[in-house]
Amino acid sequence: MFDYINSKILSRCHSIADLRRAAKRRLPRAVFDYMDGAAEDEVTLYRNQADFGRYELLPHFLVDVGNIDLSVKVLGADLGVPFILAPTGMSRLFHHTGEKSVARAAHKAGTLYSLSSVATTSIEDTARTGAAPKMLQLYVWRDRSILKDFIQRAKASGYTALCLTVDLPQAGQRERDLKNGFTVPPQIRLSNILDTMMRPDWLLDFLTSPRMKLENVLTHTDAAQNLFSVIDYTTRQFDPTLTWDDMAWMIDEWGGPFAIKGILTVDDARRAVETGVSAVILSNHGGRQLDHAPSPISVLPEVADALGDRVEIILDGGVRRGTDVIKALCLGATAVMVGRAYLFGLGAGGEAGVDRALELLSAEIRRNMALLGCPSVQQLGSKYVREIKS
Repeated sequence: MFDYINSKILSRCHSIADLRRAAKRRLPRAVFDYMDGAAEDEVTLYRNQADFGRYELLPHFLVDVGNIDLSVKVLGADLGVPFILAPTGMSRLFHHTGEKSVARAAHKAGTLYSLSSVATTSIEDTARTGAAPKMLQLYVWRDRSILKDFIQRAKASGYTALCLTVDLPQAGQRERDLKNGFTVPPQIRLSNILDTMMRPDWLLDFLTSPRMKLENVLTHTDAAQNLFSVIDYTTRQFDPTLTWDDMAWMIDEWGGPFAIKGILTVDDARRAVETGVSAVILSNHGGRQLDHAPSPISVLPEVADALGDRVEIILDGGVRRGTDVIKALCLGATAVMVGRAYLFGLGAGGEAGVDRALELLSAEIRRNMALLGCPSVQQLGSKYVREIKS
């Protein structure tokens, strides 16, 4: 019954904003806020989206746009669309099928899926979801044997690339979670029982599905059967002493396409190139770390100007529309990452919801490319965009 209801709901979702509203209706408040929220006053979260409005698109007419080409090459992989799926932790919070559903949807959309190292599905099980390219996201752990293990498992499982996230020397202050008393796994208490009971679809899945585990961390702690203990162990393992030398070691250890995620300044972008990365991912962790950090779209032009074509540049943050993707590509990005956009789909309707999110983005890019008068994303550039002067 719930599948039928969800399919009807998804058919009436015509934008990522619609999927967000559908996810908000289906998920308990604390779970939705964990997905939707950010650090402190959430200024950075707001700017990630709002700053796309600083730019306007300049259409060119009498151009043959009968065939629109969205294909790009990113991190050694040939993709059918100019966006890849960002790593998001513990996806089974939002739907019991979790990372497997997202990876399958990425395969159908012709794009790359990034698996978080704090996923609730293992490196190996995710690899078995299909032949689409996959990237493993890493944090730097105090115990370097964890890194070696993850890198070797990614190699053995056929992953295309690695991604090192560098903006988490410690967790940001996410006040929605504190106010909601959010825990992983979620706990049903007197304070939230009514809210949870009003989400019977999510609740039934939560009660009847296997318990969530951080599958890739289990072999590195004796607390494997207690998710609270594993999360505490994982948080304590984040290494605040990370340096550029650590990243250089990982690049050598991996020996393939390697991205650094969390860059927001020209100086750090240049240093990353000197260290040997394949791609720089401009990201502020979706506003979930340092509040009042710049939005990725606001720093993209200067980073693109400084780096030229020496490495790929991927924008991560605030993408909700196909026009956001087009603006980023015009300003120098090779591709963009989407995170919350597909999570809203996952929360609204599982794999079908992720399919819907990726279909909407693809259709919006294709339609607006035609309206812009540009037949290929490879041709996008400065002539199609300009900053609005205040």
